Amino acid sequence: MQRKVLIVEDSKTSMNLMRSLIAKAQLQPICTTSLVEAKHVFSSSAPEEYLCAVVDFNLPDAPNGEAIDFAIESFLPTIVITGSLDESTRTTILNKRVVDYIPKENAQVYEYLTRLLSRLDKNKKVGVLVVDDSRVSRQSMTALLRRHNFITFEAASAEQGMESLRSHSNIRLAIIDENIPVMSGIQMISELRKTYSKEDLGIIGISSDTTSGLSARFIKSGATDYLYKPYCHEEFFCRIMQNVERLENIATIRRVSNSDYLTGLPNRRHFFTRVAANLKVTPKSQSLAIIDIDHFKKVNDTYGHDCGDYTLKELAKLVAEYFTDYTAARFGGEEFCVYFSNTAPEKVLQIMEGFRKAIANKVLTFEKQSLSCTVSIGLTHKSRGGINAMIRLADQHLYIAKNNGRNQLVDD
Repeated sequence: MQRKVLIVEDSKTSMNLMRSLIAKAQLQPICTTSLVEAKHVFSSSAPEEYLCAVVDFNLPDAPNGEAIDFAIESFLPTIVITGSLDESTRTTILNKRVVDYIPKENAQVYEYLTRLLSRLDKNKKVGVLVVDDSRVSRQSMTALLRRHNFITFEAASAEQGMESLRSHSNIRLAIIDENIPVMSGIQMISELRKTYSKEDLGIIGISSDTTSGLSARFIKSGATDYLYKPYCHEEFFCRIMQNVERLENIATIRRVSNSDYLTGLPNRRHFFTRVAANLKVTPKSQSLAIIDIDHFKKVNDTYGHDCGDYTLKELAKLVAEYFTDYTAARFGGEEFCVYFSNTAPEKVLQIMEGFRKAIANKVLTFEKQSLSCTVSIGLTHKSRGGINAMIRLADQHLYIAKNNGRNQLVDD
């Protein structure tokens, strides 16, 4: 279901711009021009259908932010837009439990709205840990984080914080105060970096201490950012967003570099990395299979390369489905490779035969044309000589399967 965004804005120009940005974010804009209309529209639908509200501070029937209060009281994360840039208006807005406010200055700040909308949806899966021995300070930060839909965790000491990280794999960012008991914030960060890299966990150091060089000590000890308190709400949110987006960008780069561009399966390089990591724990048994699509050139020659790509994608889906508990990859061209560890050879043989039969029975439809294909499989359970030796053996067995008529499996 497409999530809705309630817009309360009386300016046609601003409304059109926001409607366009919200639709661009794959959300459904629900447009109203007054507080009365907003109440009527909102009451006629289920609150859980809405991601948030975007509300003008000054409306004809709500000149002093009354529409903001309505949205907040309706439990809608609320983003405020305003044409007033004076300090009094800004303070009034930030004293309310709003997500953020956006001044109607230029197109760039409206682009910031697109980022905010995207974050409100993504943040529901992101955990943030706050480590501070002051309960008031912890709750103040977690209250702000929850406005942005983050999952929050609190800890009063380094020990509690480390236990939270061990227990909750969804924690992507930690905010750590310098003055915590037993182990200082800087010491805790240094300890965390022995286990969590900067690519896996963002850390913001925070302190009210004005000691010269403290921010540099935080960064040198492994923090990715530093925040001085008392902090401005806007700066707090901007730094949180910046750090979380940095981690997401790194994850995207990793995913792209480790994935085959056409099928989305892990690529050859990632396959070897995963297998090398598995070999460190000395598996009890190992097997390796190489899968090759029979007469794939004929598919390309008969139906075209677009159909060839479609065929590879469809078979890749079956590879991902059948071997979700194992290490599978597109090895190149029309070849796929699967590595099994701690799995009895008899079970591996049964799985691979089941896969071969599933491919043979699958009917593909491309541009109203039906086609089918088969695969030949080379399989080995002999692990002496390491992964490269296993690949050579599986390849030899694949060659035999091809020469013996294809659509078959050959193993040791």
